[in-house]
Amino acid sequence: MRCKFAILVDGGFIKKKLQQRHKHFPTVDEIEAEIARIKAHPLLATCTLLRVYFYDAPPAAGVLINPLDGTRIDLTAHPNYSKNVSLQQRLEIQPDFALREGDTAVHGWSVGSKALRALTKTPRTLVAQDLVPNIEQKGVDLRIGLDIARLSLRGLVDIIVVVTGDSDMVPAFKFARREGVRMYLDHMGHGIKRDLKAHADVVL
Repeated sequence: MRCKFAILVDGGFIKKKLQQRHKHFPTVDEIEAEIARIKAHPLLATCTLLRVYFYDAPPAAGVLINPLDGTRIDLTAHPNYSKNVSLQQRLEIQPDFALREGDTAVHGWSVGSKALRALTKTPRTLVAQDLVPNIEQKGVDLRIGLDIARLSLRGLVDIIVVVTGDSDMVPAFKFARREGVRMYLDHMGHGIKRDLKAHADVVL
């Protein structure tokens, strides 16, 4: 009997890695190329793909008012808003593909990393340009962990490939392995903690 496998992709992670590599917002074709690379791996080439699960949060929406100068920012007008929406919608209709959406929360404003470095070197009064929207993605890691548990407990696959660099996945990896599922990790060359490698059966 042919083995079955599923690919679980941390959307925020793969988008960041592809953007670093290609110097532009990632395309569906570039994400599909990474999936094809994984599927063609010798350890998976003779197995049957159940499905690719892509975990991401919708882009932040709404209007924010900068507390320092009163400037209004419409988050939906940012170029990345429409790019993210388009990417998610196109991925959702790819063959054997499922989009799992988390939540996005906007927590006002925070000091940007560039401004923070500058202020550390030369203390000064904050200006409006130092502030950036404080946006948090929630529930993505939880959904990945829940699907790992579901796939394992129901015996739907023999192998789960997870594309991530997040060591928060370690408990889910350990759970799946205890249930007899082989866990493969693809970290796309990203530096990761030893624990994540230690609890994967294979690092692609």
